[in-house]
Amino acid sequence: MAAFKEIVAKAVIGKGKKYFKNNYTIKTENKPTTVLGCWVINHKFKGYKTGDKIGVDGSYDINIWYSYDNDSKTTVVNKKIDYNDVFNVKTKASADLTGDTDIIVRTLKQPNCIKVNIEDNGEISFDIEKELGVEIVGETKMKISIEEDEEPWEEIDDDVDETIMEEIDNEVKENYIEETNE
Repeated sequence: MAAFKEIVAKAVIGKGKKYFKNNYTIKTENKPTTVLGCWVINHKFKGYKTGDKIGVDGSYDINIWYSYDNDSKTTVVNKKIDYNDVFNVKTKASADLTGDTDIIVRTLKQPNCIKVNIEDNGEISFDIEKELGVEIVGETKMKISIEEDEEPWEEIDDDVDETIMEEIDNEVKENYIEETNE
């Protein structure tokens, strides 16, 4: 009959990803004529447990380069966007979020501006897309089969036999110390 032992180890107990597409508007000092570019930089985020769900707090900066005065002048407007996203990550059947768990958040697709429009009121509206992945690392148990019987020890023989030992004894000079002092 095989015996079993349980090993407790840290492992991924839940994993999921989510795609986001959000629309924002930004006011400008001058009435834009043309949008020349949009950049998303400084993306920062951190995951945490909130009950049986996972929350992600993050932020990034938007820089929109536009022209005004009938395309005769340009400037850049920027805005910091904060976000709070909640994930409903499924965990393994035996796992729970009440214990000591680590939340790992990865950006699978960096925030990117996919559409920019100049509105009639002079504001600029833009769409940002991103994709985040969440892993929950926690303790889990594994059962392994063990053998109770220990394998016998193998006898290790030296390459020295009786004749070699006799030769060594015959070569030893018992008066070595006295001979070296003379």
